[in-house]
Amino acid sequence: MTTTEDAPVVAGAAEPQPAGHAAAGATTDVATAVEDVARRAKVASRTLATATRATKDAALLALADALVAATDEIVAANAVDLERERTNGMSEGLLDRLALDGPRIAAIADALRALAGLPDPVGEVVRGSTLPNGLRLRQLRVPMGVVGMIYEARPNVTVDAAGLALKSGNAVILRGGSAAASSNEVIVGVLSRALEAQGLPGDLVQSIDRHGRPGAVALMHARGLVDVLVPRGGADLIRTVVRESTVPVIETGVGNVHVYVDASADRAMALEILLNAKTQRVGVCNAAETLLVHADAAQDFLPAALAALTAAGVVVHGDDRTAGLAPEGTEVLAATDEDWATEYLAPEIAVRVVDDLDAAIEHVRTWTSGHTEAIVTRDLASSERFVAELDSAAIMVNASTRFTDGGQFGLGAEIGISTQKLHARGPMGLAELTTTKWVVHGDGHVRP
Repeated sequence: MTTTEDAPVVAGAAEPQPAGHAAAGATTDVATAVEDVARRAKVASRTLATATRATKDAALLALADALVAATDEIVAANAVDLERERTNGMSEGLLDRLALDGPRIAAIADALRALAGLPDPVGEVVRGSTLPNGLRLRQLRVPMGVVGMIYEARPNVTVDAAGLALKSGNAVILRGGSAAASSNEVIVGVLSRALEAQGLPGDLVQSIDRHGRPGAVALMHARGLVDVLVPRGGADLIRTVVRESTVPVIETGVGNVHVYVDASADRAMALEILLNAKTQRVGVCNAAETLLVHADAAQDFLPAALAALTAAGVVVHGDDRTAGLAPEGTEVLAATDEDWATEYLAPEIAVRVVDDLDAAIEHVRTWTSGHTEAIVTRDLASSERFVAELDSAAIMVNASTRFTDGGQFGLGAEIGISTQKLHARGPMGLAELTTTKWVVHGDGHVRP
């Protein structure tokens, strides 16, 4: 269950209604406060844009150490968030995404240290040439400037966004939602103080959580101060930000993720991949939500797969052919179009038997969110068709969908997984938080 404050930021509902001068004045005050945050972020970003890699890497290592040192404080604040959201009825999958403990904080800190070990994208020459007239051209990677993030119940994203922004030369403004409010307040304070101790502006990492939903609206409208906005969360949140924002948006997507078991698939491999993709962590966007099985593999694969899913506590929604292959003691609920369209983020999965690869591809095309699809097969032609004919951001061949992740791809942490086609697609790491500029050197050249 999502808390009231984390409900979609919808036009006409997100902002206080102008029922009186006080409400209108409060909205104006929030907009002014968020603009002030953005202006300070813009100034801070100019300092970071010219920082050396050594300076940025030292800051990342300092942030990691500071987080580990503040583990007890962060865990205590996180316990407040967890207790409140458990009382509010948040699902177990979302509670898992919200939860922080010592090992998770250590892992988050390690991700910052890994970022410090990656090449600095700023200043990279994307391409260059010398024109026939002697002009020397270079296209260089440069920071975006100020990155805004609107996300839900994911305190680890607070650190990931800060680290990626720092390494790529950007300031970041965070709106993390009420579910993680206590955790994020402590984390942002730790990061800001650590930056200042390194001689960098604390304004490089700021939160507008205190301004609630009106603050999110103000951030979406801060065009000219915020250079790009990245929404990360449920479908309603993402759609609303894309629709309402005047700031350019990189659209991340929900994960209605498919695993297709082809006729030639190694059955043991397919079962292992399926269970990892579905059960390793159910509340994440790269977890499998639909299983498709070729009819020629169904007879000897599905009974074992359904039994294993049930034993793992997964509720199965299936078509008639799936139900007909369910072993004794295994329940299969009747699947509907709503199930094929659903990102469960929970221990539930939709299962369908398909006649052939064509039917599998057609099902995925109909219902996918464009995030990740996987095929398990020993047939090269089938894998090549699956890869060529589906247009999701990531396609896995004989591998779990859980690998669609910036860290797993060697990009360091990620700021999100883009399902759009402009600028960035798939896990967004350092390069995706940069833009480019052209530098042209001449020798008194004038255009004839």
